Amino acid sequence: MMKMSIVCGMLIAAAIPAFPQGNNLFAYRVGAFEVHLLVEARSEGRASILIGADDALIRRYIPTGSYQSAVNTFLVRGGGLTVLVDTGFGTTLFENLKALGVSPEEVDAVLITHMHGDHTGGLQKDGKPLFPRARVYIAQQERDFWAKTNGAVPLRVYGSRVETFLPGELGSPLAELLPGITPVAAFGHTPGHTLFLVSSEGQRLLIWADLMHAMDIQFPAPEVAVTYDTDPQAAVASRKRVLEYVVQNHIPIAGMHLPYPAIGDVQARGGVPGGYTFIPAR
Repeated sequence: MMKMSIVCGMLIAAAIPAFPQGNNLFAYRVGAFEVHLLVEARSEGRASILIGADDALIRRYIPTGSYQSAVNTFLVRGGGLTVLVDTGFGTTLFENLKALGVSPEEVDAVLITHMHGDHTGGLQKDGKPLFPRARVYIAQQERDFWAKTNGAVPLRVYGSRVETFLPGELGSPLAELLPGITPVAAFGHTPGHTLFLVSSEGQRLLIWADLMHAMDIQFPAPEVAVTYDTDPQAAVASRKRVLEYVVQNHIPIAGMHLPYPAIGDVQARGGVPGGYTFIPAR
């Protein structure tokens, strides 16, 4: 495990100007960092995967029985580092990177939020690492869980370049993994599901991975889980805790399954106790 330095994690956040780069790309500035959304796929999710959503909730928030979804990854550049957060399925990842002028050889680190295939599919092909220089970082809890079922196979091709860490809890002192990037625990979707807080010059962005799959219903009703959650009850608790934290601390968020631009602000939803609204960045 690498040595980590302690940071406060309680900076004052502000909305950061964003600018579009095309249908599959979107850029957002966080102080000295540029965070780039890379869209791999767009789709419609179905209400059949929801847990804890009764007919009334579905009729109110997703009356068609479906909702917009996506598969996204994020590229973070700044401070002399090029960092990829997840790799999606890997189908259009390298085309998106090329459009940004980034080659696989330039990626210094790959941060894995969790080991589901739509987050790790671009790590390797035919037993060869697709990021030849990168170190791969993953929560110890996540690696341990998937090692029991051979689910950590995509990591093996990186050998000693895989490093584990222990993500911290929101509201407590947090430890940087890389300069300006801090891992945050949000267990439940998987046993080591990790968010990454990007901080620079008093500004922040929380890349919250799979904290939410069906935004149309899970923002106003965060008690709704999905069948993909390893522990739905823990996933709900993590989602509620993170939503409350980002609203109280004015921290913009970015999600792997939020529709384009997948980055924006969260506000408490008036008239809906415990509910929230998402304001996409422009």
